[in-house]
Amino acid sequence: MSNIVAIVGRPNVGKSTLFNRLIQRRDAIVDSVAGVTRDRHYGKSDWNGKEFSVIDTGGYIEGSEDVFEGEIRQQVELALDEASVILFVLDLQAGLTEFDKIIADLLRKTEKPVVYAVNKVDNSMLELEATEFYGLGIERYHTISAVNGGGTGDLLDELTEYMDENPVDDYEDLPKMAIVGRPNAGKSSIVNALFDEERNIVTEIAGTTRDTVNTRFNKFGFDFMLLDTAGLRKKGKVHENLEFYSNMRSIRAIEHADVCMMVVDATRGFEAQDLSIVSLVEKNKKGLVIVINKWDLVAKETNTMRDAEIYIRKKLEPFTDFPIIFTSALTKQRVLKAFEEGVKVYERRKQRISTSKLNDAMLEIIQNYPPPAVKGKYVKIKFCTQLPTRTPQFAFFANLPQYIKEPYKRYLENKMRQMFDFHGAPIEIFFRKK
Repeated sequence: MSNIVAIVGRPNVGKSTLFNRLIQRRDAIVDSVAGVTRDRHYGKSDWNGKEFSVIDTGGYIEGSEDVFEGEIRQQVELALDEASVILFVLDLQAGLTEFDKIIADLLRKTEKPVVYAVNKVDNSMLELEATEFYGLGIERYHTISAVNGGGTGDLLDELTEYMDENPVDDYEDLPKMAIVGRPNAGKSSIVNALFDEERNIVTEIAGTTRDTVNTRFNKFGFDFMLLDTAGLRKKGKVHENLEFYSNMRSIRAIEHADVCMMVVDATRGFEAQDLSIVSLVEKNKKGLVIVINKWDLVAKETNTMRDAEIYIRKKLEPFTDFPIIFTSALTKQRVLKAFEEGVKVYERRKQRISTSKLNDAMLEIIQNYPPPAVKGKYVKIKFCTQLPTRTPQFAFFANLPQYIKEPYKRYLENKMRQMFDFHGAPIEIFFRKK
């Protein structure tokens, strides 16, 4: 189970600003209109050597007061389901409100740790005013300023007290595959075709796969875990909280997976949402197999398959080195082949290359095509090694690492992919001072 912090609270208490502060970037849209964070926002962070995800359970606030109360209840329930620690944010300027009390009542019922933060305490003169929040019947709270970062260190210290050092994974030694893609691309049908049974209820309504079911597949010489995920929704289309929930789940599945099987509907083509899912897979350094489903429904000409492949790789540049398998869940054509490819990607992502083998291959390539000189200075790369990380990362030691530009880095990456076969696995290259 991974460490997850869910930020809850009324709209406009500064949840998005605090979220950005915790993950150190401006990601959520911050606006003074109530309920502007329509989508949950999600990011990764670490503190005191512990890694965790942060979810900003934005407000879905529309309509009257009583609707508002219902929405908040649902938001808190979702957070309680998903999170390992709850961060309840209060607003000093607004003072203690009825809705704060409602949320506090809901949180009282949970076994999970709840950490309280009173935001907008922008200077020490305001500390005293925060004492009214003891009216919630709590023993301690942190006074913070999400805008200037005041008090967030102590807050993070307490949050990380409740986290595991290294989240333990069940089935640690089995490859973990996540089925991802837009709603109705046929993810459930692919799983059903694989298992030969109606494991998922498949209907024509987008987003019917609400629950994530992890299943072990052990036949035909295969053995892997399938993290079957609910569809990732397009931002802005997430009206219903259940959708919000499945979105969060899909992202979690990507985090937990080794390889993501990205299912694309051949009849709808490769769209912007597919692109953003792939970039999420890439950001998380997961293996990738693109599975083009419903291929039986596409009118074929001589080069249809080749053209489709060229088009997709073009869309996903610069990361183009991954398998694309054309399948049909309906006829079961090449479904097993897609998962076989997934297992191969898993093996490639795990591979270790000895330092001597790496240097023999790469130094010759570098000698034949060295990095371009910058300001009359010549960059010399003397040595490279694979880092002891879970995903393929390599360090190249140079006299002037700061002068090596992105195109040369990509050149080296492509050469490594050719030499050592990282087809489908993201690799990272770092340049360091020798």
